[in-house]
Amino acid sequence: MRLHSLSVTAFGPFGGTVEVDFDQLGADGLFLLHGPTGAGKTSVLDAVAFALYGVLPGSRRENKRLLSDHAAPGVVPRVELEATLGGRRLTLVRHPEYLRPKLRGVGTTKQNAKATLTWHDGRSENLSRIDEIALEVERLLGMRVDQFFQVVLLPQGDFARFLRAKNEDRGALLEQLFDTDRFRDIETWFQERRRESAERLAGKSASLDRIAAQIASAAGEPLFVGTDVVEWATDLLDVARKDASTRSEELREARADHEVRRQAARDAHRRRDARDRGVAAQARLAALDASAAERVAMAAELDHARRADDVRRHAETAERERHRADLAATALTRAESAASRTDAASLLQVLSWPPAPTDPETLDAAVHRWSGECAVLDSVAADEADRAAAQRDRGRAVALVDTLTDELERLRARVAAVPAERLTLDAEHRESVAAAASLESLEARHRSAVDAATAHVELVRCTDRLAAAVTEFDRLRESHAELRTAWLALRERRLDGIAAELAGELVDGQPCGVCGATEHPAPTSSGPDQVSKTDEDRALRRADEVESHRVAAESVVHRLRREKDEVAARCADRSAAELTADLDEATTAVESARRSAGRLARLDAARDALDTEVHALHARIGTASAELAAAGERIASLDRRIAETTARIASAVGESGSAVARRTAVDAAIAATKTLRDARRDADAAHRSASSADADVAIVAERQGFGSAAEALAAVRDAARCTALEKALQEADRERSAQAAVLLEPVVVEAMSGDPVDVAPVDRAEEESRARVDAAVAADSDAEGRRRTLQGLVTELWAASDVLGPLRLEHRELENLADVVAGRGQNSRKMSLRSYVLAARLEDVATAASVRFRRMSEGRYEFVHSDEVGPRGTRGGLGLDVRDDYTGVVRSAGTLSGGEAFCASLSLALGLADVVAAEAGGVTLDTMFIDEGFGSLDAGSLDAVMGVLDELRSGGRTVGIVSHVDEIRDRVPSRLEVIRERHGSSVRVHAAV
Repeated sequence: MRLHSLSVTAFGPFGGTVEVDFDQLGADGLFLLHGPTGAGKTSVLDAVAFALYGVLPGSRRENKRLLSDHAAPGVVPRVELEATLGGRRLTLVRHPEYLRPKLRGVGTTKQNAKATLTWHDGRSENLSRIDEIALEVERLLGMRVDQFFQVVLLPQGDFARFLRAKNEDRGALLEQLFDTDRFRDIETWFQERRRESAERLAGKSASLDRIAAQIASAAGEPLFVGTDVVEWATDLLDVARKDASTRSEELREARADHEVRRQAARDAHRRRDARDRGVAAQARLAALDASAAERVAMAAELDHARRADDVRRHAETAERERHRADLAATALTRAESAASRTDAASLLQVLSWPPAPTDPETLDAAVHRWSGECAVLDSVAADEADRAAAQRDRGRAVALVDTLTDELERLRARVAAVPAERLTLDAEHRESVAAAASLESLEARHRSAVDAATAHVELVRCTDRLAAAVTEFDRLRESHAELRTAWLALRERRLDGIAAELAGELVDGQPCGVCGATEHPAPTSSGPDQVSKTDEDRALRRADEVESHRVAAESVVHRLRREKDEVAARCADRSAAELTADLDEATTAVESARRSAGRLARLDAARDALDTEVHALHARIGTASAELAAAGERIASLDRRIAETTARIASAVGESGSAVARRTAVDAAIAATKTLRDARRDADAAHRSASSADADVAIVAERQGFGSAAEALAAVRDAARCTALEKALQEADRERSAQAAVLLEPVVVEAMSGDPVDVAPVDRAEEESRARVDAAVAADSDAEGRRRTLQGLVTELWAASDVLGPLRLEHRELENLADVVAGRGQNSRKMSLRSYVLAARLEDVATAASVRFRRMSEGRYEFVHSDEVGPRGTRGGLGLDVRDDYTGVVRSAGTLSGGEAFCASLSLALGLADVVAAEAGGVTLDTMFIDEGFGSLDAGSLDAVMGVLDELRSGGRTVGIVSHVDEIRDRVPSRLEVIRERHGSSVRVHAAV
């Protein structure tokens, strides 16, 4: 990495634009960055870091307010850096996040950060995304932002703390600089594998214990206690196999004995059952012979029932015919009663029963006569229906006339009221138009009043802040004057006692820095009030600090005065009461105008609606008048039609008669006459059918051999009784045949010829043998089940044992490895893998730093890396001590003096820079900055340090030194001076001649 130029605008203490040409400044390879405290020396390094990475180094990284307080309003903060990174020249431009005044209104708004990267060679696409630029810069430099701040911008204070830090704190810094994530991942990987292996081993061990418990339960033995569970389980399996074999042999013998005894019992039962069947057959045949007479009676009853069945069917037919005749007679009675209530009542006097041949003709003649009368009545009924319809239409027309008359009165009244409403709407519309025209000017007046009132409030606040700022500025100015006077006094006293100070630095045998003598017989001693350079520097720093605060306070006072003048101009020197009254008046006026103008659209719509309504009213008046005239003509026409139909009806049926009523009476007489005719015919036919059926019943009874119909009906039996009689006779015949066949069976004949058989002894013997078989079966089943269960469990046990052995060996080996990687167990150094890597890096840093430390200390000091375990078991490998070749003693770095500690820190920083650069792939760091710390060196140490820095630049590097030391200013001709001014800092380049 090589820097070429830097341009900074409105950044940090630089209110304007400052530019630094690093090519000119670093032409000699070494330049000095100096200036008073607070001028902005470190801000130059901050600008370089911000241009590259977009953040500031160290604790200043959290500072988001990078816009200079000295910047003019509207100036945009900007940092531009031209550099060569990774062999490619580019320009980086960054704008930090800042707050700017709002374009409208009061207050501020946040402006987001922006950045661009431009390639000079044009071989790649330029970048404008902040995240892409950060990744590209990190790739080109080969190091992260924390590494860059430790390698390129060497902060001496940080390395002084690193030098004296505890192992844990030193390890934290090294972890930031060196990527140890992969080693942490390895440690985590081993821990995870050990945990997983322990879980697998625990699972397998639990499985082995579970199988052993199942084996003990299956064998009926207590839980295993010992070392060889497999041998114990195998012995239990052998015992189970022997027991299963014994029980199987016992079962075979019991089954053979039971088969012999069961066959003997079966033969005895067969002989006893045959004899019992023969005895039962003889008894049943005797019973059948005793009941023979009863079966003869049953056969006679069945024969009579079968012959009487035909008579029964004819009797049922006759019964149905008699019932039908009764129904016909009832219908005839109802028809006669209905006819008696109509004009057909006169016909009942001329009819006879049974019916005469002329009765149907008489009834048909009456129906014919009445049908002719119906034709006349139908024409008159049409006239009556027409008159009723006309009367209904006249009623509706009269109601319509009344409705239209009322509606016309309402419409004419509404037309008369419209002109007054239109005048009111026109007046309101003119007011709204005027309000809308004045609204813009009223709103402008209101905004002006609001701005003036707000400005008055801001004026009061600005006045208070200005008074406080002036008070603070006066206090700082007085304090600075007092501190500067005190510093000048201390400086004068130090100059007076400079001889004692020089004498304090004399060492026997070494030349004096003033006269060169190596003997110092009478050195001046310092008095109790002797002032050291440290005291003088401390007083000067306090004065400079207060001066920087005073300059900042003065800038605040000027800024507040400008703000107060601007705000005062906005309120035009008016009082708060006047501004409030103007604001209230303007608010009232603008709100009233807005309300009035807001009604304009509603009024336009109302006027249009009123015009539309008037047009619709006139149209409806015309339509309603036409409808009223048409309704009057309709009423007159209907009156004429009603009079004509009334005259025709009166001529047909008289003034009081009704064609509809007469037609209804005639229709009733016709219907009653037809019903009476049909009922007389049906009743006569039903009576003749019933008489014929009764005669048929007597004829069938005689034909079946019965003396009368009553005798035949008495012999009738229902179907269930007949079926029962037939079934009983058939069953008796089959029973006799079956029992006779039983007595002829050879086994029955044999059994009947011998003595009775006693089966009890053989049954008891068979039951006893069956019980022995059941017991043997249960014992054999239990033994075989136990053998099979143990066989399966022992097989599982063997498999689990075969798996568990290698798992235990593997877990023990993995556990030992995990402990060693984590710094435990057999790891005698108590160093984890990550600590070991950091220790190796620290050892490299110590080796690289010792070369420069020996050079700066003229061969006296070098670093010693220690990998011993820390106190109370803390991790080792990160110890860093110093060997003093003058005494040969290795001692803590905390025992070094101020100058020696600076040389040690600088050596450590340079050594770390070399190691980190090598770690980043051997990147070339052509530019490096070293910040402060040179004031603690004596002349000899300064020579040694400058020699080391000369070696750095002789290797092609450009080294920038940040320091206040005047002697360095004399040694380094190329300088970048930062000048502190009232309105912001500036820079001046002093190039080597």
